[in-house]
Amino acid sequence: MISESNKYLNRTYSISPAVSKVALGRIVDADKLYINGIEVGSTTYQYPQRRYNVPQNVLKSGNNLFVIRVVNNTGKGGFVPDKPYYISAGEQTVDLKGYWQFKVGDVFIKEENLPQSIVIHNQPTSLFNAMVAPITDYAIKGIVWYQGESNSGNPEAYKNLLPAFIKDWRKQWGQPELPFLNVQLPNYMDVDYLPVESNWALMREAQLEATKLPNTGMVVSIDLGEWNDIHPGNKKPIGDRLALIAQKMVYGEDDIVYSGPIYKSARVDGNKVILTFDHVGSGLISGNEEALNHFAIAGTDKKFKWGKAVIKDNTVEVWHENIKEPMYIRYAWADNPDFANLYNKEGLPASPFKTGKLNDN
Repeated sequence: MISESNKYLNRTYSISPAVSKVALGRIVDADKLYINGIEVGSTTYQYPQRRYNVPQNVLKSGNNLFVIRVVNNTGKGGFVPDKPYYISAGEQTVDLKGYWQFKVGDVFIKEENLPQSIVIHNQPTSLFNAMVAPITDYAIKGIVWYQGESNSGNPEAYKNLLPAFIKDWRKQWGQPELPFLNVQLPNYMDVDYLPVESNWALMREAQLEATKLPNTGMVVSIDLGEWNDIHPGNKKPIGDRLALIAQKMVYGEDDIVYSGPIYKSARVDGNKVILTFDHVGSGLISGNEEALNHFAIAGTDKKFKWGKAVIKDNTVEVWHENIKEPMYIRYAWADNPDFANLYNKEGLPASPFKTGKLNDN
C-alpha cells in the first residue's frame, strides 16, 4: 500500500524586496514554493537540494508569505533536518528554520490489486542500451564513475561486478587500458560510536580492490558525505581530487600527489601493530590536528576495540592496553566514520581498510 500526501507549510516573514535567493535544503519527496501566492520554484523528487531564484517584484516590503506544497509517496515526508534553509541577498540572510504552520491536504491510497509499476532504469541493460551503447563509437579520454549505493546490500558481489564492468566498458570502446576513475562511497547514515560491521565499508573495500586493474584510480570521499543524504551536496572537492588523478594518470604530470594514504602492509611488534602506507606524499598527518581516530584493533577473538594510534616515521602504530596479541586492524570501518582523520600533508584522506590476520615476525 502506498499513500501520497499533499502537505502545505506556510510562514510569514518580513524581508527586504532586494532578497533574491531561497535555499530549502532537501524535501521528501517533491515540492513547490510559493511566495506571496506566486510560484517561485519546484523540484519533482527528493534528492536535489532546493535552491530557487526569486523573480523581481515577488517580494515586498514588510511581511511576505511563504507556502510550500509537499507531495510525498511514502511515510510522512517534509523537511530533511540539518540542511540549509534560508533566504538571502548578498550578505543579508534570514534563517527559515523553525516551526511552520502545517496542514495535511489530500491522502491517496493505491489499491493493492493494481499492478506494480515498472522502474525502467532498474531493468537489466536498460540504462546501457539507452544511454551508453549509442555513444560507444565516439572517442573518449577516460571514464569517471560514481556509484555503488544501490549495491550496498550485496558488497561481496560488487567485488566481481565492478572489475567486470570496467573490463566490459573498455571492450565496448575498444580501448583495453581506457583510464577509469572511481569515486569511493562517502560517509553516510548515523554515526556509530563503537566498532561495528558495515556493508558500506565492504563496498569501499571492493572499490579499492578494483584499483588493482591497470590504469584505474580512486577518489576517497570519506570526509565529504552527509549523515542524512545519500547524495551529498559538496561535490567540488570530489572533482578536484578526480582532476589530480587525471593529471597524473592521463596527462602524465608525474610530480603530483594524487591520492591519500593507501594501506600497504602491517607487522606485529609486541602488543603494537605497525602499519605502512603507499601515497604518503610529504608525510602522514592528522587531518584535524587531534589524536588519530577510528583505528580498531582485535586479538584472536576478533572483538574489536578502539585502539590508540600515533604517527611515527610515516607509519602508524596502533595498540590497546588490554590486547596483548593483536591480530586484526580496521580503519574507518563504518557506514559513517565521521571522526576518521588520517591524511597526508597534501590534504588527501586515507582510504578505509581492514587487514587480514596478522602474525608475529
